[in-house]
Amino acid sequence: MKVFAIGTFAKPISDEQKQQIMPKEVPYTLKLYLEGKIEQFWFRDDKPGVIFLMNVESVEQAKATVAALPLAANGFLAYEIIPVGPLKPLGLLIQGM
Repeated sequence: MKVFAIGTFAKPISDEQKQQIMPKEVPYTLKLYLEGKIEQFWFRDDKPGVIFLMNVESVEQAKATVAALPLAANGFLAYEIIPVGPLKPLGLLIQGM
């Protein structure tokens, strides 16, 4: 199943904390990408945070996966998980086929 994981900062992070956490966050994220769990990822333009398009077995798996990322595990980033699927109303356009 596909889900969007939308991450926003739950509390401020200092430069020192960034220097400690980011060297772990980036490789962990890339590992998830190479495993196919994260298909695409973006930085948010509206406020600090990230958006992942994930390919997972369940919403629970998505929650557990992003919760283990260092920024989330240390309470800096919180994720909203939104399951998504095909735009089913488009089927109305092809009923006669």
